[in-house]
Amino acid sequence: MFGLTAVSPNTTTTLRAALNSSISNINLLRPNCSNSYRSLCPFPTSSANCLYLLHSRSATFKAMAAQETVTHETAVLTHSGNKQALISLSDKRDLTLLGDGLQKLGYTIVSTGGTASALETAGVSVTKVEQLTRFPEMLDGRVKTLHPNIHGGILARRDEKHHMEALNEHGIGVFDIVVVNLYPFYDTVTSTKEIEFEDGIENIDIGGPAMIRAAAKVFHLNHFANLFLYACESIMRHMPCHEQNNDEAFIVALYISLKCNPVDIFDFGYAVSYLNLNMCPEFKQNHKDVLVVVDSQDYPALLEFLKGNQDNQQFRRELAWKAFQHVASYDSAVAEWLWKQTNGGKFPPNITVPMTLKSSLRYGENPHQKAAFYADKSLSEVDGGGIATAIQHHGKEMSYNNYLDADAAWNCVAEFKKPTCVVVKHTNPCGVASRDDILEAYRLAVKADPVSAFGGIVAFNIEVDEALAKEIREFRSPTDGETRMFYEIVVAPKYTKKGLEILRGKSKTLRILEARNNKKGKLSLRQVGGGWLAQDTDDLTPEDIQFKVMSEKAPEESELRDAEFAWLCAKHVKSNAIVIAKNNCMLGMGSGQPNRRESLRIALKKAGDEVKGAALASDAFFPFAWKDAVEEACENGIGVIAEPGGSIRDGDAIDCCNKYGVSLVFTNVRHFRH
Repeated sequence: MFGLTAVSPNTTTTLRAALNSSISNINLLRPNCSNSYRSLCPFPTSSANCLYLLHSRSATFKAMAAQETVTHETAVLTHSGNKQALISLSDKRDLTLLGDGLQKLGYTIVSTGGTASALETAGVSVTKVEQLTRFPEMLDGRVKTLHPNIHGGILARRDEKHHMEALNEHGIGVFDIVVVNLYPFYDTVTSTKEIEFEDGIENIDIGGPAMIRAAAKVFHLNHFANLFLYACESIMRHMPCHEQNNDEAFIVALYISLKCNPVDIFDFGYAVSYLNLNMCPEFKQNHKDVLVVVDSQDYPALLEFLKGNQDNQQFRRELAWKAFQHVASYDSAVAEWLWKQTNGGKFPPNITVPMTLKSSLRYGENPHQKAAFYADKSLSEVDGGGIATAIQHHGKEMSYNNYLDADAAWNCVAEFKKPTCVVVKHTNPCGVASRDDILEAYRLAVKADPVSAFGGIVAFNIEVDEALAKEIREFRSPTDGETRMFYEIVVAPKYTKKGLEILRGKSKTLRILEARNNKKGKLSLRQVGGGWLAQDTDDLTPEDIQFKVMSEKAPEESELRDAEFAWLCAKHVKSNAIVIAKNNCMLGMGSGQPNRRESLRIALKKAGDEVKGAALASDAFFPFAWKDAVEEACENGIGVIAEPGGSIRDGDAIDCCNKYGVSLVFTNVRHFRH
């Protein structure tokens, strides 16, 4: 089944001596090599002169490599008979395409259980695993491929003499291709149907990951061969067409490889015979290693690769990376599920978060920053909703900042029970309004800060129908009554067919997102230099807390509702946060100021004359009251103040409100947002 070919020590010694002789006599050689080679050679220009002599000897070198006899000391195993592919799949998508393609390319297909049956049904010849192992499946299929006849054929290194001798001794053939995917553990434990603990355990794959890892480990050439092949390909790629000469490129590559990476005699001889250059003038070989495939989308590329249309180590490395990543994500799901079964608490001692690239972004927060968007594939995120799972119906591709702003707008609007519109700019809600009439809510939300709203994100917590879509499309800015409002994104839970059609007509660039509410109780992760912070998401709403009256004057029912509304808005504003609201409508907000008093002044300025009798909410307590934020708010006509309390000067805040006849309520809940 196998043949041996090698280069003897005498040959490699002679080759090495010839090269050394050429290099040592550089100064005696004439500069007859082309300028192309001088520029490619990473040594002083004079060194390239040796190519004149090397070129004259290139045919001799290759002839010596081709004519040598086999010796046990340097034997390297190569295929001269059957090529084998091992296939074991849970997801049998496109299996017929793969099996038929491999069979036409001359591969013997070895397979297991249901995969073998499916291939046979499709008319593909199959050798069953038990024919190689000479041992039946056992323990309800738990033990099928965990056998030396399988793993030996995958793990053996073709460039290691003792590996190949061991395979020959035990009659084990090598595998060229391993195609495996795993038991559907993820789908099983995330299904809507309740499963027993034992069912989850039974869906943990053992043999599959072992084969994938084994195959992914044995995908490479030895280091010298990699370097040599890379040098050959680079030279041919950069050499002007009229100067291209395979013999010369061979010698240049050999010279560069030896200078960059001195090797022992065996490695040198192995590389020359392994690459078999005298039979492949373009330096492209199907290297005698293992290709591992875990994704059915890679089947066409695999078959093209095997046909010889392309051959490079990068393809092998990508498949190997994908294999290890596939197993790592699988194991992370198992670990996450098992931790939940232990009732071990919110924060396990180790966390692995599997993420899948959803899109490459044009840039990050700024044009000089590269960026990408990943979807979280943790079990906890299944049916978790949020912007990451939103459907984009229209518009330009989402940017890094678009995702941040859309996430902020959606998280805010989803908190409100009544029909609500939220307008966001730079992740801060600059306008919020709740009304039974969503058209009125939209107008009021924009009116709160029309300058900031222009170019912002507008979000709704109810369906966008034809009437609302027309209002979004035609509404003019309250600043001049003429300028049509422009938005980057519209996000809502759903759209009518007509509503979507109208919004698409507003702008070619308008991004239209359909999103689902975020599931509560998630773990929130945030990166800092060298680590991650983890916490519960801030899911508290006014219904979850008590607004305790601290002042002599109790707020009226309408004032208390306004305080609750303002407090819920403040939860989504960057600290230090102050929100002024009345009649379920934000009038003004101040955000992100290191000085809470400055946040108050910004909010008061935006609210204008409407501040009289309005509610004010602060995300944290007021450290000072007299001649500070509390007194200034009272002097400007605020009717009720809602704050967490907890300051050593809470008494001053109470006394100040009593002096001005303002209601003060404590929430005992802080809403910092950094």
